[in-house]
Amino acid sequence: MTDKEKGTFMSTTTSKNIRGGMGSLPHETGVAFRVWAPHADAVFVTGSFNQWSPDAHPMTREAEGYWYADITTATIGCEYRYRIMNGDQQLLRIDPYARQVTSTVGNAVVYDPGFDWEGDDFHLPAVNELVLYEMHLGTFHDKEDGTSDKFGEAVQKLDHLQRLGVNVIEVMPLAQFAGNLSWGYNPSCIFAVETNYGGPTGFKRFVKEVHRAGFGVILDVVYNHFGPTDLDLWQFDGWSENGQGGIYFYNDWHAETPWGSTRPDYGRKEVRQFIRDNAMMWLEEYHVDGLRLDMTLFMHNVRGNGDPGGDLPDGWSVVQWINRELQQNYPGRITIAEDLQNDDRITKPTDQGGAGFTAQWGARFVHPIRASVTTSHDEQRSLDSVRMAIEGRYNGNPFQRVIYSESHDEVANGKSRVASEIDPDHPDSWAAQKRTTLAAALMFTAPGIPMLFQGQEFLEDGWFQDSVPLDWHKSEEFVGLVRMYRDLIQLRLNRLGTTRGLTGSGLNTFHQNQAENIIAYHRWHQGGPGDDVIVVVNLSHLAHENYQLGFPSPGTWRLRINSDWNGYSRAFGNEACSDVVAGTEHQEDPQNGTHIERDGFPAVGTIRIGSYSVLVFSQDKPD
Repeated sequence: MTDKEKGTFMSTTTSKNIRGGMGSLPHETGVAFRVWAPHADAVFVTGSFNQWSPDAHPMTREAEGYWYADITTATIGCEYRYRIMNGDQQLLRIDPYARQVTSTVGNAVVYDPGFDWEGDDFHLPAVNELVLYEMHLGTFHDKEDGTSDKFGEAVQKLDHLQRLGVNVIEVMPLAQFAGNLSWGYNPSCIFAVETNYGGPTGFKRFVKEVHRAGFGVILDVVYNHFGPTDLDLWQFDGWSENGQGGIYFYNDWHAETPWGSTRPDYGRKEVRQFIRDNAMMWLEEYHVDGLRLDMTLFMHNVRGNGDPGGDLPDGWSVVQWINRELQQNYPGRITIAEDLQNDDRITKPTDQGGAGFTAQWGARFVHPIRASVTTSHDEQRSLDSVRMAIEGRYNGNPFQRVIYSESHDEVANGKSRVASEIDPDHPDSWAAQKRTTLAAALMFTAPGIPMLFQGQEFLEDGWFQDSVPLDWHKSEEFVGLVRMYRDLIQLRLNRLGTTRGLTGSGLNTFHQNQAENIIAYHRWHQGGPGDDVIVVVNLSHLAHENYQLGFPSPGTWRLRINSDWNGYSRAFGNEACSDVVAGTEHQEDPQNGTHIERDGFPAVGTIRIGSYSVLVFSQDKPD
């Protein structure tokens, strides 16, 4: 499909325009139903409104394989299924467009799309001022048993996130999945919100409350595969080839993914429409501020390894269509790709042949940064790798990348939280505390969109499990570390008006001392006092005294954060760091009187830095 593809999704509830919509469409005199089943001989709507009669409400065949019925006895809240006849086959299917289901093996529910948003009109901050917090609704609570209202439980924790200072919550997938527990990456009914979390109305309330609290919401969606279990889409209308999935899926080797042979057929216009409609639904009906598309690599490449021989042009054009329409109809909202191939095309505009995403997860950051802090021996830490991680960007723009040291993928699948990778037996040890916060400080001071994974700020350990809620007691046990994350976020967002450079794209890694494991970089937006920022990182277990560095200009450079401060942890050394007065007078060559630069800068200062620590300096604005 091309730019000429037009959407058919509607959320209105009046009878005069329901004929363009899909699924169950309540209106003032009943409910209309529309479903795509091109190989069906007959289709019926059976439900609680007709005592589950198999044939009381036949549907009328429309063009291109669609079926339609308008039922006056159906009302909001009624349960239903489609009964599809194909030769000798009699199939009972959940509506693919159902906004609500009782479960993945239950029934669709006629859902009332009406909701009082009370004037909700949230707008995301600028891309260079985003700080993301990845959240799994199934575990973001402190009760072992919990309730079915996971959205409500998460809202109760928003005060923690407000104090922390993040401004966007990135929610792991919420589409209805098989079973009671999941990460969410096995969607069975992609239009329905997971019942065990609180359903569609629960999610709307969550978004409204999150917006009221000052946060944006980005939702993770999965279009690289469906299911693979509890999947009524499989051979939906009874047709298939090669024993494959039928009308919603490829029916040959293109269907194969690491999660089953359930890759959607991106070349079939109705499937493209299905995916596009789903993406737009989250923006229109749920007011989310953006989407994060899971593992887009498997949408545009069959093999998932970037091999051009496995390219799927139809999958590429689907994401282009979604991004193009989102940018046209929902300006200010964003999309993020998990592609992990460091491919500039992912975040290049669609009119330049790119996929059109706002940003993509930065694989070139997370892996070298985790390696630099989890490696046991200082001599094995590569400052070249750290420097390249800090300097990474796509299409020349560092804010086209999301940077992180923990995510749901990086703390499971054979890997643990950074603290447990550092010290598996004692993840609360001095080394674990020092080096996890070292990784966080690198993330918040490098150019890019920083992202935390839930609990990272209070040293959550082990590995991520969808059955284990966060240990919120640690937020009190490690309250000092939480304060450090808060202070880093304040600096990153320039909330004190002294570190604007951390919101800019300017970067100069001006000092790299592999022998001492010290690296320093200059950040700026436009430059000058209150803008220029100097970050000094010690990746060694040894503290350093009287260490000389260049500074962009002479004068007093205020110490904005010292990650070794024992107010963050009583285990820390509290090296006596202070403001630095950078001067030029002692940089004259005594033989010829010429000025000598230090690190390419006109001024030099002397610092003291603790082991595995970060210092951040900037100058006050003039009065």
